[in-house]
Amino acid sequence: MRIIERYIFREVLQSWIGVTAVLLIILLSNQLATVLSRAASGGFPGNIVLVLLWLTSLEQMVVLVPIGLFLAIMLALGRLYHESEMTAMQACGLGNRALLRPVLVLAVMAAGLLAWLAFQVVPQSAQRALDIRGQALREARFARLEPGKFRSFSGNSNIVFYAESVDEQDVLHNVYAERAIGPKLEIWTAKRAEQRGVGDQQQTFVLYDGQRYEGVPGSSEFRIIEFAEGGIPITLPEVIADTTKREMRPTMDLLYSSDARDQAELHQRAATPVMVLILAILAVPLAKLRPRQGRYARVGYFILVYLLYKGVLVIAGEWLGRGQVPTWLGMWWVHGVVFAIAALAWWRIGHMRWWMRRDVHAEAHA
Repeated sequence: MRIIERYIFREVLQSWIGVTAVLLIILLSNQLATVLSRAASGGFPGNIVLVLLWLTSLEQMVVLVPIGLFLAIMLALGRLYHESEMTAMQACGLGNRALLRPVLVLAVMAAGLLAWLAFQVVPQSAQRALDIRGQALREARFARLEPGKFRSFSGNSNIVFYAESVDEQDVLHNVYAERAIGPKLEIWTAKRAEQRGVGDQQQTFVLYDGQRYEGVPGSSEFRIIEFAEGGIPITLPEVIADTTKREMRPTMDLLYSSDARDQAELHQRAATPVMVLILAILAVPLAKLRPRQGRYARVGYFILVYLLYKGVLVIAGEWLGRGQVPTWLGMWWVHGVVFAIAALAWWRIGHMRWWMRRDVHAEAHA
């Protein structure tokens, strides 16, 4: 590439990295709050927070890379037009092809990255994140009772346990338990207790030297039982992960599948790399500014074009999954329409430049 083309390449690349990083931080902030709240409430250990955020960021990159590149082209070229640098470059002989070349180089790099992410990395990351969440929830649900915290167990009945302290032999001291069986409520208090079957779905809390209160709330009939040893069995529900999502299936499985929804998922994965190439081609004429026009004047067009493009792709995927569109057509008709719009935009700016040159020559001869 020539010096001017390398300059345009650098400007767009810097904008692309900056825009993508900002969008990624914004999207991950919401995910971070969710993961931290789950970790703080004991949903899963805090040491897997960074792993889940990393896997989530890989999944988000498929969405952010096309947006970031399209917006980066609009902002970088908009700045060059706004500060008259593009006018000077064109006066020195910079043509449409030379302007498009560095943008296409970046678009091809982005398309290759997206193809790798969409076809291989994202399905594996989604499956791994699901496995990590399931394992963490399983360990947290079946783990040992922590002292100083109320712990609820769901299953055959709603049970809440609390222990003031625990010694080195894992014996719980000053224990409180509450169990609801239909309308009847049981309250257990004991000096000490043991949690048997830690890590298993079937567990038993054995309480020693305590009292049990039985009755229906709102009624005056309560029974008080003193016991030397009493057991509360617990059956914890199994953590079942949804492994049937097509987003997690390997690409080769989708490729050899004849199911319409599997083919729709395959086309969805292929749509993103194609989308980034077409958007890059469209962004160059869309970023062209008129004299004295603000550098952000065309950003609204970018938002409209991207939302329409992405929305129609989603609709086309639904049609393909329902069998309303043949597999050979898939989503390619959507890409064809947007590519035709991009070609029309390129023809328009080329035609306008030819028309302006003809007017200049006519005035010179006059």
